[in-house]
Amino acid sequence: MMGSGTIHRGQKAPAVHTKKLADVDGDMGKITSYHFPIPGMYRYSEDEALKLKKPVVLEFATPAHCTQCDKQLQLLKMLMRKYGDKIVVVHFDEYYNPEAYRAFKVRGEPWTVLLDRWGTVRRLYPGRTLRGELDPELEQLVAEKTPPVKPAVDGKGTGQ
Repeated sequence: MMGSGTIHRGQKAPAVHTKKLADVDGDMGKITSYHFPIPGMYRYSEDEALKLKKPVVLEFATPAHCTQCDKQLQLLKMLMRKYGDKIVVVHFDEYYNPEAYRAFKVRGEPWTVLLDRWGTVRRLYPGRTLRGELDPELEQLVAEKTPPVKPAVDGKGTGQ
């Protein structure tokens, strides 16, 4: 579950400086409890990932105490191989990046948050997801070249 006041779909993601591999002198044991980590998930801090203007997958998972988290990270590895440098995946382990959990008000694990290239939350997935859920969303986010149009609020189509 996520706590009250959580970020919602359509909101801008908060820019949070989180630990990355360079901050721990390349020591994976100081950034994740995952037994089979890949450096690409820890290359960027969350705030740096937002500046890359690519779709971002934020994964909140602490595999040291969560078997579903381990399976979720395996899925993300597969998607990273498929999409290569078209997306950025950032994994946060609660033991090592609690500031990300606080900023996004994450309670429970795993949680997957998809951001478009403009830093807007497009999807929130509580619990483990399947490739059939994430893959089509990522396809769409990678293909988008302009921000999505916000629905009209004033009845005139201006959204103001």
